Amino acid sequence: MDIEQLMPHVEALIFASERPVTLMEATEMISQSMEEPIDGERIAICLDAIREKYEAEFYPFHLRETGGGYQFLTKKAYHKTVLQLNGDKFIKKLSTAAMETLAIIAYKQPITKAEIEFIRGVNADYSIQKLLEKELIVITGRNEDMVGKPLIYATTKNFMDYLGINGPGQLPVLKDISTIEVVMPTNAAEAQPEAPSAHVEEPAMVVMEDGSLLHLGE
Repeated sequence: MDIEQLMPHVEALIFASERPVTLMEATEMISQSMEEPIDGERIAICLDAIREKYEAEFYPFHLRETGGGYQFLTKKAYHKTVLQLNGDKFIKKLSTAAMETLAIIAYKQPITKAEIEFIRGVNADYSIQKLLEKELIVITGRNEDMVGKPLIYATTKNFMDYLGINGPGQLPVLKDISTIEVVMPTNAAEAQPEAPSAHVEEPAMVVMEDGSLLHLGE
C-alpha cells in the first residue's frame, strides 16, 4: 500500500482518538487493520504529509506532536470559539498552592513530597492529592536511597498534552539564578547595635503613634 492510500487511515485513526496517538501505536493498529506489516517509517512519512496538509490557512485545526503522540488540535485563532462549547470542560482550575507544587514537580521531577515541601516551605499533602486527582502528576515509584523510601512524583502525559509538549525538556527555560548572590540571614547576635562610645552621649528616643520622634529627657 502506497503513502497516498495509507494517509487517510492515519488521519482517521488520529481523528477518532481521544488522546495523542504515538507512532508505534499507529503503526501497530494500521498493520492490524490492513492485515499486513506496515513499516513505521512509512507511517512517519504519512504523519509529516498530514501535518503539512493541515497547515493550510483554510483548515481550522492542525496536526501536532503533543503528550508523546500525535493529535489534531484547533488552531489558536479559533480557541475562543471552541471554548463556548462546554467551556468548563476545557478549563482545569488550580489553586495557587497547587500551581506552585505542579511547577516544582515539573522542573524537579522525579521528586519526593519532602523535597517539594522543603522548596515551598509548607505542607504539600492537599496540593499533591488534587494534582493526582486531576491526573496531572503520577507516582512513579519510591526513592530507595532515602530514609523510609518515600514516594516519587512526576508529571503525566496529560500534563504534557495540556501544555502541548512531549517531555519535561520542552518546558520553558527558567531564568538562570546561578549568578545571583544569595543573602544569608543575619545572625541575631551580630544584628545587635554597637554600644556607644563612653565619651558620646546618645539621647534615648521613642517613636510616637504619629511617626514623630520624641527625645527622652528633653
